[in-house]
Amino acid sequence: MDDVTTDLLIIGAGPTGLYSAYYAGFRGMSVAVVDSLPELGGQITAMYPEKAILDVAGFPSIKGRDLVEGLVAQAATASPTYLLDRTATTLEHGEDSVTITLDDGTRVTAGAVLITSGIGKFSPRPLPAGDDWVGRGMEFFVPSFAPYAGKDVVIVGGGDSAFDWAQHLEPVAKSVTLVHRRDAFRAHERTVAAVKASSVEIVTNAQVTALRGDAHLEEVEISVDGEEPRVVEAQALVAALGFIADLGAIQQWGLVTEKRHVVVDSAMRTNLPRVFAAGDITDYPGKVRLIAVGFGEAATAVNNAAVTIDPSAHVFPGHSSEG
Repeated sequence: MDDVTTDLLIIGAGPTGLYSAYYAGFRGMSVAVVDSLPELGGQITAMYPEKAILDVAGFPSIKGRDLVEGLVAQAATASPTYLLDRTATTLEHGEDSVTITLDDGTRVTAGAVLITSGIGKFSPRPLPAGDDWVGRGMEFFVPSFAPYAGKDVVIVGGGDSAFDWAQHLEPVAKSVTLVHRRDAFRAHERTVAAVKASSVEIVTNAQVTALRGDAHLEEVEISVDGEEPRVVEAQALVAALGFIADLGAIQQWGLVTEKRHVVVDSAMRTNLPRVFAAGDITDYPGKVRLIAVGFGEAATAVNNAAVTIDPSAHVFPGHSSEG
C-alpha cells in the first residue's frame, strides 16, 4: 500500500468521523479516514443499521443506515481517502506534521490528527450459556429484522439495544421474550414503557441457562430466581449484553485519558501536539455522549485543527449556508 500525505487524518469512520471529513473539505483541507471496520458508519453500521435514531437535529426519526448514507454522501464532497479495515498503531511527531502507521504498514503523514473512534474497537460480551451457538440461532447484533420474521425470539439484556430490538422485532416475530437478570433496566424510559405495553413478555431476575437444539436453536432454558427453570420455544436468541471497548494502540500514544476516554479542552485539543479528538471518545466536564454533540465537536475540532495546520487560517470559517 502506498503511503498517504494529507492535511487531516481522521481516525474513526462513524457519524462524527464522517461529518468531520465533510467539514474538513468545507475548510479546503485534504482528508484521509482510517477505520478498523471494513464499512463506513462505525457502530451504527455494525450493530443497529435498522434502529430509529431520535436525537439528530432536523430528523424526528431516521434509520441508522439512512443517517450513514446521508453522512457518506455529504463527506464525498471532500473527496476523502478511505483506509478501511485497517487500524492505527503508532504515532510519531515531526516538526510540522504527525505520522500514523497502520497495521498493514501504510504510513499516513498529516498536518493534524482527529480521533473520532467512539469507544474504539468493540467486542460483544459473551453469553455464558451461548458457547458454540453463534450462527446457529444466536447473534449479538440485529443488522436486519427480516430474518426474524415468524420466529420465536429471546432477547437477553436490559439496556437500550435489548429494548430497541424488542420493540422493533415485536411486530415482525411470532413472539418476543426479553430476559434480564435484574428488575431494573438501563434503557430509555420511553422505550421501556413502549415494550411493556406491547406483546413482548419480560422476564426479570432471570438468566438464560441453556440453549438446546440439533443443527439450529430450538429452545431456551430460562432460570428465574427462586423458581424452577422454564423452557420456551425459540429459533433465535439475541445476546444484547453490551460490549467490551478497547482503545487499542491509541492508549500507548501518551494521551491523557479518563476511564477509556480521551481528555480534551474546549477546542477539542488533546495533550499531544496536533492531535484532536471529537465524539464519544472524548471526555471533559459536563460531557454528553450523543451523536448530535459529536457533530458540534467535529466542527470545533476541524476549525481549530485548520489553524494548527495553517497558522494564517481563521478558527471561524464563516457560515456554510449559501447567500
